[in-house]
Amino acid sequence: MDDLFPGLDTVDFTPTRQAGLSRMEAFQSAMGSKYAGQRNSDLGPNNRSNVSALSPWVRTRTLVEEELVRAALDRFALSTAEKFIQEVCWRTYFKGWLEHRPGVWTEYLAARDREMDRLAGNAGLRTAYDEAIEGRTGIEGFDDWSQELIETGYLHNHARMWFASIWIFTLRLPWELGADFFLQHLMDGDAASNTCSWRWVAGLHTPGKTYLARRSNISKYTDGRFSPAGLSSEAPALEGSNPAPGLLLPGDAWPHGDVALLLTEEDMNVETLRPAGATLKGAAGATLADDRSPHGAGRCARTFIDGAMSDALDRAAAVHGASAVRLDTGDGFANSAVDWVKSLNVDTVITGFPPTGWVKPRLDRLRGDLAEEGIALKYLKRDWDDAFWPYAKKGFFGLKKKIPSVLAELGMPV
Repeated sequence: MDDLFPGLDTVDFTPTRQAGLSRMEAFQSAMGSKYAGQRNSDLGPNNRSNVSALSPWVRTRTLVEEELVRAALDRFALSTAEKFIQEVCWRTYFKGWLEHRPGVWTEYLAARDREMDRLAGNAGLRTAYDEAIEGRTGIEGFDDWSQELIETGYLHNHARMWFASIWIFTLRLPWELGADFFLQHLMDGDAASNTCSWRWVAGLHTPGKTYLARRSNISKYTDGRFSPAGLSSEAPALEGSNPAPGLLLPGDAWPHGDVALLLTEEDMNVETLRPAGATLKGAAGATLADDRSPHGAGRCARTFIDGAMSDALDRAAAVHGASAVRLDTGDGFANSAVDWVKSLNVDTVITGFPPTGWVKPRLDRLRGDLAEEGIALKYLKRDWDDAFWPYAKKGFFGLKKKIPSVLAELGMPV
């Protein structure tokens, strides 16, 4: 297959807001019918011309979802850009779904740890697992994607589905170990999107509905690059169920007066995190990427998160004229954060609302430590999340049908 959109094949994954904006602007002309018709093709790591590849910037909210949707609607009617906008909203849907059911994340962590313990005492499982993550299974395509993930920190969405399906139904490996492998290495690694996607392939997210990787489908959408033999012909759903949706946690009121800004990988959009009427006295950042897995973060994931944080702190200093520092991300995180806030002589710290995942427990503990010092840590929830998450109780269709009205509510030109 020829280069679909010349000039877009190579992605500059420099972890800065400017690089993300440049990619978004370059891809804007492809956000309509071209994207809808060509997005499923995995043309390989050297040709990403048919997909935006913006997910690492969106995951850290270096770019926010509204920016992508506005870019699409500035160029196309909603009906033409519908598929692109829906793909942006899938990430929002998964986050909202997990916010309604945070126990699913807790269950995943417990099962992951049990399976990792099994690796130590089961030689057969250990061998199969090592062959899978090192790309030595002999399965065409799968081995390439395993190596591509480690080397680049990115996989096409269709390749992620094929990979997960082969991992679960052909190799018969525990899905939790595959999800952990993805979280270690993906630059856009996200607790909700990753966990829910693996559960969906396994037949857990939508009970009984699985995704089966087929040789013909892989051959078609990789333009014949891969045509793996020996794949499972069946995809029996794994046993499990989903808890009923609970209530969403509210965000805090956006404060006034002197505040300090704490940045994490959940929200680095310093341009829009300062409340109107508030004075930013200082900013600090903590990258907690190693908390995503017992194995820590892979090279590409760590490089992107660290670079994005450096860029965010530089922007905080430039945009708000505030001092910007890095905090300890190990066991000393809470102490370094408390000392930093006290040095600014403020009684309010603001941070982006932490969704269910590995960052939230750290912030919740810090919140308690700061409260003992008479300092409030405010979780600021964005209008985008407030508007969409209530519709993420069940399947994606419930949110999907609300997209036009929610976008209008948010002031989008629909």
